[in-house]
This record gives sequence, C-alpha cells and structure tokens, in this order.
Amino acid sequence: MENSRLSVKEKIGYGMGDAGCNIIFGAIMLFVNYFYTDIFGLAPALVGVLLLSIRVIDAVTDPIMGAIADRTRSRFGRFRPWLLWIAFPYALFSVLMFTTPDWSYSSKVVYAFVTYFLLSITYTAINIPYCSLGSVITNDPKERVACQSYRFVMVGIATLLLSLTLLPMVDYFGGGDKAKGYQIAMTILALIGMCMFLFSFATVRERIRPAVPTNDDLKADLKDVWKNDQWVRILLLTICNVCPGFIRMAATMYYVTWVMQQSTSFATMFISLGVIGMMIGSTLAKVLTDRWCKLKVFFWTNIVLAIFSSGFYFLNPHATVLIVVMYFLLNVLHQIPSPLHWSLMADVDDYGEWKTGKRITGISFSGNLFFLKLGLAIAGALVGFLLSWYGYDAGAKAQSATALNGIVMLFTVIPGVGYLITAGVVRLLKVDRELMARIQSDLEKRRENYRELSEYPQTKPVEAKS
Repeated sequence: MENSRLSVKEKIGYGMGDAGCNIIFGAIMLFVNYFYTDIFGLAPALVGVLLLSIRVIDAVTDPIMGAIADRTRSRFGRFRPWLLWIAFPYALFSVLMFTTPDWSYSSKVVYAFVTYFLLSITYTAINIPYCSLGSVITNDPKERVACQSYRFVMVGIATLLLSLTLLPMVDYFGGGDKAKGYQIAMTILALIGMCMFLFSFATVRERIRPAVPTNDDLKADLKDVWKNDQWVRILLLTICNVCPGFIRMAATMYYVTWVMQQSTSFATMFISLGVIGMMIGSTLAKVLTDRWCKLKVFFWTNIVLAIFSSGFYFLNPHATVLIVVMYFLLNVLHQIPSPLHWSLMADVDDYGEWKTGKRITGISFSGNLFFLKLGLAIAGALVGFLLSWYGYDAGAKAQSATALNGIVMLFTVIPGVGYLITAGVVRLLKVDRELMARIQSDLEKRRENYRELSEYPQTKPVEAKS
C-alpha cells in the first residue's frame, strides 16, 4: 500500500505535537478544578458552569475551524501550517489562564471566563488541524495504530514531565504564594510546549489527498458529513470514552489530599506513576491490535476497566502501597483504548470518503474534537456539581463523611459506570479489519482512475471536412 510506511522520526514528530498540546492542556485536565476552587477561589458549582458554557461556544467554533483547515492551501499542506501559526498564542493564553489577578470576586469570575475562552479558541485552532494530520500522513490502518501509540507515549512523557514538575515548581517559585507559583510554572511548561509544536511542524508531512477533490461550500460539507453513519457513532464513542478518565483525573487531587490524607509530594509521585502506567498501556495497544481486531480489544478492555474501577471503591484508602499498585494497573488498562480510538477516527474518515465520495477530514475531526471537549466539560462540571452536592468545602480543615464518600465515588464507581457505557457504544461500530482492507483497496482504485483521467491528453476533436 503506497504512502503507508512512516519513519520512526516522523512518528516521534507526530507524537510531539500532541505532547505540546498536553503539557499545557494536561494541566487543565489534572488541576483545573483544584486550581479554580482552592487557588483562584471560585465556588465549585461556578467552575462547573464555566467549563460547560465554553463548550457551548465550541459547538460553533469547532466546525468552522474544521472547514477553515480543509480549505487551507499552503506549501506546507492543509493542516500542518497551523502548528506553526498558533503555537505561540496557545502558550500565551495558557499562562494567562493560570494567572490569578488580585481583583474582586466578580472581576475574577469575568477574568476566568475570558482567559479560559481564549485558551479554548487557540486549542481548537491548533488541535483540530493536528488531529486531522493523523488521517493524512498514512493510509495503513496498522501504521495508524503504531503512529497513535507513539503519539500517546510522547503524550505520556509530556504528562509525566508535567506531573513531576508542576507542583514542585509551584512550591519552589511561589513559596507561600501558590497563585504566583502556578503562573511561573505554567510559563515554563508553555514554552516547552511551544517548542514541541515547532518540532512536530518540522518533521511531519502530509501525503494523503482526497481521491476526487471537491470544492463544495461549508453548508454542503456539513450536510454530507452526517451521511457517514460511522462518524455519528464515533462522536458518541468520543464523549463516552473521555468522561471516565477525566472524572477520575479531576478527582485525583481531592482523593489524595482528603481521602488518603497525603502530602503534595506524594500526590506528585502518585500522579506520575499513573502516567507511566498510561505510557505502558499505549505501547500495549499496538501489541494487542497486531493480533486482534482493534474493535474487539477496545470492547473487552472497557469491560475489564468497568469491573476494575468499581472494585477500587472497596479498597482501604490508607493501605497506601495497595492503592498505588492498583492505581498504576488501572492506568495501564485505561490507556489501551486511546490509540485505538484515534486510529478509528482516521478509519471513519476513510469510510466517509468511500461511502460519500468526499473526504472532509477537517470537519470530521472537528466534530470529534468538539465532542471530546464536550465530554471533558461534562466530566469537569459533574465533578464540580457533585462536590458541591456532597458538601465539599475547600476552606475547611476536614471534610464531612458525605463529602469524603462523594470524592471516593468520583474516583471509582462513577468512572466504572462510564467504562461500561463506552463498551456498549463500541459495539455500534463496524469498521473492522476486513471492511478497512476493502475500503483502502477501493479508494486506491479511485485515485488511480482520477490520475489517469487528469493525465489523459485533452485534445480538440478534429473537424470533419466538408
């Protein structure tokens, strides 16, 4: 299959792009609830409203960005140049978001909404083109899994760097002022993330073009993308797949601080071990899918996760060694489906072109990114609302039994239910090995036919002599 093999350098380069995204956005996934409630000083329920409201705006901005990316024409390709153009603004707004101004409460609320909105816009502008790249750098389903495995290992390294350094840097640079510490720490991490984006831009190439180019308007593209029945189903999978892990991530700092009653240094070690587990899970994805169909691996992994995560509820939180070991294993299992999920998005993009005759990569991935962010927002809001409902008080010296039980539920049982729902959604997809082999064969024939027609000499017909 042509255009399929990728060098190790390019796989690392592709992964570096998401590492740049996640060394910044990972701080949001791991610490945003805790930062906004315990450092910035916002009420938990208000944090939930903030996270959800920005996602409403994303419903408009995401498909627009996807359409813009599809229509981008440059010597660097359609998607790749955005890594260069948006790297600095994304880094800048991440620093501003983790800056705590000494203002009144109402002014701080406005500041939080504005800075989170600006970060969300730049995240959209760089992440949708980046994710779309995964569909156009190779057309081999196995290479796509390999590429995504490299990607998530690089993400793991970035997240590990984040988890190992952020809290210690907060303490070092801030001293007793944690707000100042978060600002300086995020400035350093944002600069590292920007360099990662630039490395990705320099090493990745776009190879796959639509079999038959089209120049339809945005309205027609939005209408046609819904004709891809697998795309609609993977949107549902995206929102279901992201929620369990993010709920547990958002609850981790609360679980370590209040339930386990451990220090900041322990929290750093705990989160870092989880990240190492996720890196191992990313590599296992390639091993497992070399033997079995990715849809089967995806389904059974989530079934095991549902049982494993729910069982965590019954463990003694003060049995520290046992908790650490089980948390590590849980993260290994949790990360196996992630490379499969993103490779499935590329497969579904191929399926859409095969079925409708149009390749709408930017809009296709923008839908996935919107539902991913929607899932993150729902999960973050759920954590905020439930903490408020359970009576969590950030300023208290100790939490009530109800609040502690709520934190444990957020860390264990609620994600477990999410994994079970995700397993059910996986069963709706049909882009298995056999179908993808047929799709790639058919698309290659279309490309050949289009090339032959394009290269056929367009000669004027000879006029008949009178």
